[in-house]
Amino acid sequence: MNPWILMYHSVADYERDPYLVTVRPERLDAQLTWLRRAGLVGVGVADLLAAARRGAARRLVGLTFDDGYRDFATTVVPLLRRHGFGATVYVVAGRLGGHNDWDPDGERKALMTADEVAAVAAEGIEVGAHGMAHVPLSAPIAGTDLAREVAESRHLLADLAHRPVTGFCYPYGAHDERAVAAVRAAGYDHACATGRPPVPGPLALPRTYVGDRDGPPRLAAKWGRHAVAEGREAAGVHRRPVRVPSPAAAGRVRS
Repeated sequence: MNPWILMYHSVADYERDPYLVTVRPERLDAQLTWLRRAGLVGVGVADLLAAARRGAARRLVGLTFDDGYRDFATTVVPLLRRHGFGATVYVVAGRLGGHNDWDPDGERKALMTADEVAAVAAEGIEVGAHGMAHVPLSAPIAGTDLAREVAESRHLLADLAHRPVTGFCYPYGAHDERAVAAVRAAGYDHACATGRPPVPGPLALPRTYVGDRDGPPRLAAKWGRHAVAEGREAAGVHRRPVRVPSPAAAGRVRS
């Protein structure tokens, strides 16, 4: 069974958030408080999967933060430390020190610099790859571009983190068999999708989106829906096939 993994992006105050990628700091603090009071401990994905292999992941939840925004270093890490939690941050390796230019209608958000990525890794945060340029990895991306997005990002971030990068996150959640094969060939142990992919597994891990509207009742409901979905799949009950969304079809929620 796949453990519960939560998907975040930016944590900051905001005026506009058309892509629904931002959670206010006080909301994240409240969400982490709820998880702790529910008896759950937030950890990075690599630690979560290692615990699952030992049968010790029952009270763990994966915390993931996509894109590598600067507010992860300045706001999220202190909140994680306050609650005694870990997390994984998925960094767009070719945009270090840049901005989220893939979200043209949203607020301009700064991304972590190379030094900030190294600093959060030194804090014990798992650094994962999110490609080089935040482009969808499903067709029609060329094979050479696909290999660069997956493999080059891994090597670059490993140099910054001073440790192997074993996790990948598909930009926009977009992936197909070719993208999964490229991730496997690049040497990753696991990869995260968005929502619940058609064929969940170590290289297409399902995640639960968390937004600024998610208080305790909504988090509890999402936890319950994850448990039900995992139970159905364990029992061999097949869901209706779900098409992996393209960036355009993904609507307002980005990865």
